[in-house]
Order: sequence, then structure tokens, then C-alpha cells
Amino acid sequence: MRLVATALVILAALTATASAATRIVAFGDSATYGYLVPRGQDYPAQLQAALRAKGHDVIVSNQGINGDTTGGALSRLDAALGPDAKIAIVEFGANDLRRHVPPQLMRANMAEIVRTLRARGVEVLVVGLGRLDLSAVAKASGALYAQWTLPPGRYRARDGAHFNAEGYAIVVRHMLPQVETLIARVLHK
Repeated sequence: MRLVATALVILAALTATASAATRIVAFGDSATYGYLVPRGQDYPAQLQAALRAKGHDVIVSNQGINGDTTGGALSRLDAALGPDAKIAIVEFGANDLRRHVPPQLMRANMAEIVRTLRARGVEVLVVGLGRLDLSAVAKASGALYAQWTLPPGRYRARDGAHFNAEGYAIVVRHMLPQVETLIARVLHK
């Protein structure tokens, strides 16, 4: 009987620890997934490591899908975020433009994603990739904004378009203060 009680106490402690962590969802396309980068070197993994190194109790979930669009993101929003997400880093749009989705539709889809997240009480960081500027979408919804721009060459994966691990380390360092701002907001709600 004592063994069962001890096991229940341990299980309760593990459950409380897991549920106490702030869940951050990296929601995006191949730039979020980490196309051509070994697992663990993608930006969500690097972000989690950087935040934990600074003492933050976080879990960063990589919900990036190669080739995804804003339309695809809308259809998988509930499944990707789940019920316990507190922060979402939203990075979409490049594939829409590559597939000739009208920019106004892409921006409307992004606005709907961010509006839905904010209505659920999720703090949001919108990411613009390269020359794709989504700052107006972020501003209109009260979300924070980060622009990911790195020169070609050294910081790119072998396809020349996506980031390599070193490139992801740079964007993580640049967006870290914004993510910490969102963590502070979550903890003070």
C-alpha cells in the first residue's frame, strides 16, 4: 500500500511539473519545421534550449509542416495548438506567395489565425520571413512581430533558401526578448 501511495505522489509531482511549464507552439511551414536541418537544430528546439538556459520553465512544440500555407494553417489550427498553448509563434506566407495565392487572401488568413489565437487568450508573435512583411497584421491584432532576414550563403541550408542550424541560432537570439516578453505576460495573467 505504501508503494502505491509513493507512486501516486511521484505521478502527481510529475503531472504538476509538466502542467506548470508554459507551452509555446511554433506554428508554421518549413522554416518552422526546420527543413534540411537535423531534429534538435530547428529553431523551436533551439528556442526551448535558450529559454530553459535562462531559467524559463517552457515546452516549445514544433508544429511546422513543410509546404504549408495560411489556408492549411487555418484548417489545422485547433489540432496544432491544442488546449494548453499559452504562446504561439506564427510563421506562414512564403508558400502562399510561391503558389500565387493573392497577397490580400494570405494576409486575411494570417489575420484570422492571429485573431482566433488572441480570442483564446494565446499570446502571439507573428514572424515575417525574408521580404514578406506581416507587421501590419501583427499590429492590427496587438501581437508582437519579428522579421527573419539573413543574408544568403553561410546561414542557409544546402538548398540556399532555408536556414541552417547557425541561421536558426541567430533568429532565436533576435526573437528571444520578444518571447520572454510574452512569457512574462502569460505568467502575470
